[in-house]
Amino acid sequence: MSANGALWGRVRSRLRAFPEHLAACGAEVFFPQASAYGRCVQASTAPGGRLRKDLCVREFEALRSCFAAAAKKTLTGST
Repeated sequence: MSANGALWGRVRSRLRAFPEHLAACGAEVFFPQASAYGRCVQASTAPGGRLRKDLCVREFEALRSCFAAAAKKTLTGST
């Protein structure tokens, strides 16, 4: 397999694992954080709003940390 083929194999593997990582984050934790981030982005793109870099960083970081912790647990096989 070429180096490029190996790279795409890893990418496909990670994409296939994405739903499992989301589920491991836990609906009771993930959905409120995803909703908060979505509300922040929506409010900043509403008429008169301006979406800027790092405007919703707090909400995004909470969502990212939940997902990263779940992905780490899933990858290491711990619960």
